[in-house]
Amino acid sequence: MSQRPVLGIIACNRTVGTEVAQTVINRYATAAMRHADCAALIIPSLPDHMRGAEIVGRLDGVLLTGTPSNVEPALYGDASEGEGPFDPDRDRMMTDLVEAVIAARRPLFGICRGFQEINVALGGTLRRDTSASGELLHHHAPDGVPFDAMFDHRHKVNLIEGGVLASAYGAPSLDVNSVHYQGIGALADGLRVEARAPDGLVEAYSARPNGAPLLAVQWHPEWATDDNSDSRTYFQLLGRALRGAL
Repeated sequence: MSQRPVLGIIACNRTVGTEVAQTVINRYATAAMRHADCAALIIPSLPDHMRGAEIVGRLDGVLLTGTPSNVEPALYGDASEGEGPFDPDRDRMMTDLVEAVIAARRPLFGICRGFQEINVALGGTLRRDTSASGELLHHHAPDGVPFDAMFDHRHKVNLIEGGVLASAYGAPSLDVNSVHYQGIGALADGLRVEARAPDGLVEAYSARPNGAPLLAVQWHPEWATDDNSDSRTYFQLLGRALRGAL
């Protein structure tokens, strides 16, 4: 039996009962393991006790997931307090991981917060009005809807001709879920736009820093992958990247 590649998945700090725990929402891990055909290890966001460089050489790639917390505004040069919840230890671990993964020439993938994190780690900025600006679509369902209904809030994204996603899907656009209050402000240098919403907001980007693939999306492909072949395609790209075939 041949060994499958091993994906590192970043954890969040969340309170379970009365204590802080390292957590990964199952749907991110199961979608990756099933549709990228890989094994997975959880990377704790405990930057006082470990460094990204200690572990990335033992992994075939890293996934930065979505989560309810937001990136601290100070990380992208915004002096305002912003709106939490925040996870400063994940911010620190993420920043260290991005640097280490790129230096080690390993694939780096991101979803939702992970998409925003990579942009910030590489010098980009975020905007926090993606469901409040009159210039943009509403990128999040109205407050008060049931949890599952948030993922029924959808819009089209236009894929950029010649990009990784356009080539993989063989289509000019996708219909995606939209569950985010924040989004890309300024795109970091070196990142190539892969998809935009009809209002112009960047919804996906790619790069090849040091020759390894980097691919991140603002939407949630891990949601209901069994019912959505477009979502499975994202993780199949991850599987190819882990095997050095992307």
